[in-house]
Amino acid sequence: MANTSTRTLRLLSLLQTHKYWPGNELAARLKVSPRTLRRDIDRLRELGYPVEAQRGVDGGYQLAAGAALPPLMVDDDEAVALVVGLQFAMQGLVEGVAESSVRALAKVVQVMPPRLRKRVDAIRAMTVPADWGGGRPGVGPDPAVLTAVALACRDDERLRFTYTAADGRRSERHVEPHRLVSLGRRWYLVAFDLTRHDWRSFRIDRLTGPAGDGSRFRPRELPTADAAEFVRSGVDNMPHLHRIEALVDAPAEFVRQRLGRWGTVEEIDTGHCRVFMTTDSLDWPTMSLGSLGADFRVLQPPELAEHIRAWGERFRRAHPEPAPPPAES
Repeated sequence: MANTSTRTLRLLSLLQTHKYWPGNELAARLKVSPRTLRRDIDRLRELGYPVEAQRGVDGGYQLAAGAALPPLMVDDDEAVALVVGLQFAMQGLVEGVAESSVRALAKVVQVMPPRLRKRVDAIRAMTVPADWGGGRPGVGPDPAVLTAVALACRDDERLRFTYTAADGRRSERHVEPHRLVSLGRRWYLVAFDLTRHDWRSFRIDRLTGPAGDGSRFRPRELPTADAAEFVRSGVDNMPHLHRIEALVDAPAEFVRQRLGRWGTVEEIDTGHCRVFMTTDSLDWPTMSLGSLGADFRVLQPPELAEHIRAWGERFRRAHPEPAPPPAES
């Protein structure tokens, strides 16, 4: 059964899609008892949603006719998190939920207060989704940073921020922001660097203190077809990326379901497949391959095999063999 918060949102969605719901039908859709349904209705009323009830054997529920729904009560960070999460679902990270996510996103934005709607609209409009095609996990962005950058992109306002490179060096940047790109689970800003006089991509999780300087600019033409292609071309050419290839003793469809979009799977026969990944960390493929619950063999790179061996030794030390019982005298 869904938790209470999830079920309450589901109930509100159902009440919005039908003018009137018979009580028994609504309870069946939510897979709860009539008593639980009544408690959930009371919770909606406590949150300010005007739900009317018709009593009796054929009784049911409906939102009050002509009543405006109250605004969604979330703070700035929660609003950004909602939109980012739904946008990931719209990209197909979870099979079968893309269409539902589009509807949910439209409903969520519709009932947001104007101030929050302005922020999330900027993120939606200024973000270009990009398929990684090999995948790896990443560090989530600070919602405040993400919002500030998205607004600067939308308003064509020059932006200043501090950037920390992969080797730890920090530098002050002054850029003309173009678009946000969500690639795998990482976010990037594509911008024209006014100090280096060239296009650059910046990882959002390494960017701090973004602030518009108040000056507008005329957008320049990107050197690639779109911002997603610009980021992909830069990331794919990074010298420290590991290109993983492994043989797995499991059906290809099973492995695809377990890995999702974070790996490419090619079928060899009904019980074996080949897995490809592109990653900047050996920890991710180690966890992914180990979680399959099937035997596998690393084909490349050699350092992944060594990394897995080191993990195995670490796990073995975490659970040492019990000492033998003392010999009887």
